[in-house]
Amino acid sequence: MAPRYEMCVGMDKGHKTTKNTMKPRPSKKKGQATKHNKFVRELIREVAGFAPYERRAQELLRIGKEKRCLKFLKKRIGAHEAGKRKREEMQAVLQAMRKKQG
Repeated sequence: MAPRYEMCVGMDKGHKTTKNTMKPRPSKKKGQATKHNKFVRELIREVAGFAPYERRAQELLRIGKEKRCLKFLKKRIGAHEAGKRKREEMQAVLQAMRKKQG
């Protein structure tokens, strides 16, 4: 590729400067799982259990209807990626239950 010169026109026009590296904003850390967050979520899950839609999703997975489970979760949660994440979570929970029992 051609060397970059100070040009008057084109995509790289203007005086060449070095990028200023900034510290990441605090808002970028929102939703990050900390040890404390993880502990609190685990405790709440232990006390409150699963939501009715999560229990139904587990039931669908138990009988081997993974695609139907994804469609169901997608409708309840509202996003395809979030539905896939929730399905993976429910599968992990079922595997843990099976491991615990036998």
